[in-house]
Amino acid sequence: MEAQRITISLHDESAGYEVTPSRVPIALLRAFASDVHDFLRGEGAAREAAGLEVAIIEGSLGILTAPISDPGLLADLRHLSQSESIDSLSRSRRLVVEGWQKAAKSARHVVYKISAPMLSKPVVISAASDFRADDADQWVRVERYVRGEIEDLGGSTRTNAHIRLPDGKLLKVYTDRAVLRDDKVNRLYKPAMVRIAADYNVATREYRNARLIEFVEHDTRVDEKELERLFQRGAKAWRDVPDAAEWVENLRGNRP
Repeated sequence: MEAQRITISLHDESAGYEVTPSRVPIALLRAFASDVHDFLRGEGAAREAAGLEVAIIEGSLGILTAPISDPGLLADLRHLSQSESIDSLSRSRRLVVEGWQKAAKSARHVVYKISAPMLSKPVVISAASDFRADDADQWVRVERYVRGEIEDLGGSTRTNAHIRLPDGKLLKVYTDRAVLRDDKVNRLYKPAMVRIAADYNVATREYRNARLIEFVEHDTRVDEKELERLFQRGAKAWRDVPDAAEWVENLRGNRP
């Protein structure tokens, strides 16, 4: 297939004015550029995406790419122009489209548009569209305690925290401004325990739509006095048991 120039644009008036290349909140610009990068890259090599040239164009906030010949990307674009089911998309593009659809539903003046010469009509993600996966039954709402390193806090339009998990993945969690405003601890680049509410995929073990509920103080130091007190209580409780291992095995029914 012939290489295609792809235009991805965002129409957004949530800041009280129409966002354009000449006036855009920096947090919004960063988030949009990151989403566009992930959408164009898909599951491809990061080096290839990093070398892609783009231009910022007029028409709300728009990004025009150099010609792209990635067959996977072009196939996904053709699918999006014909169907609102996103099950067949690559994982990265699916997450981006899900995020854009949620943003458009939450703020009805937010519209994302993707166009290319090969498409008979642009892909429009708005409050009126319903791009979604059909495997919704795999997602359950949970509350979890999560440990990780805080890499970023704040945001001018959408307040969030970025948490680097032990497996290396980056988890973005949204929160009320008050949670960060009232927190007295400097948590940047430090390990932390947080309580979150999120959608959890029981098949892939991924989180989405995560919301920070609170920071949980977690002290890994051992209280020697408390530990000794527990040892003494245990010794007293087991003093009439000649063989603890045999006693446990008998409880389990593992008698010789």
